[in-house]
Amino acid sequence: MVHILYIEDEIEIGSWIANDLKERGYKVTWLESGNEIEKYLSSTDIGILDVMLPGLDGFSIGRRIKKEDSNFPILMLSARTAIEDKIEGLSFADDYLTKPFHPDELAARIEVLLRRFQKSEDILKIGHLKIYTKDLQIINQKNNEEIQLTGKQYYLFQYFIRHLNQILTKEQLYEGVWGESYIEGDKTLMVHIRYLREKIEENPAKPTIIETIRGIGYRVKQ
Repeated sequence: MVHILYIEDEIEIGSWIANDLKERGYKVTWLESGNEIEKYLSSTDIGILDVMLPGLDGFSIGRRIKKEDSNFPILMLSARTAIEDKIEGLSFADDYLTKPFHPDELAARIEVLLRRFQKSEDILKIGHLKIYTKDLQIINQKNNEEIQLTGKQYYLFQYFIRHLNQILTKEQLYEGVWGESYIEGDKTLMVHIRYLREKIEENPAKPTIIETIRGIGYRVKQ
């Protein structure tokens, strides 16, 4: 699910846009100022910023974001229609939409930016991981390094991603990855889970990516 960071201080407009985007299938984090944006940049895919905000304005916030991550797409929203304002916004942002606008136009512009920056449904962000689902490339966002998996680790993690948010039993996992019936007491799956956690978890002793569901099995939850 594409995750949008939306910054708007006008409650009525913010509520309208956030609800419309959620109805279209986006996950939306709505903030009324840019004071805490650093908390959300690594887990969001695109930013929508109003220009007129309390404290730092949208232009200042957008420049700060682009300095942190030049590949983070930004769409500016503003009632200011002067060409000077548009030029200033487009000096760093990737698109500029003036109010009032139709929600279909906003959604269309979001999709254009997501395609341009390749931040679409083929990318998952789970914790500190960025996962390109087409080839299951896994990037540790803490150091921007790729995590290499062995054959069985790859197929095991791929099975989790195909069944994201589902609780999977040991029987389901064993049959899905090994193609054989699970035999009670077999430690093969447990060992592979442990090795996989050592590669993808920040703290394998306290896993947050691959959850253990006691008495049932495991789950990868977004």
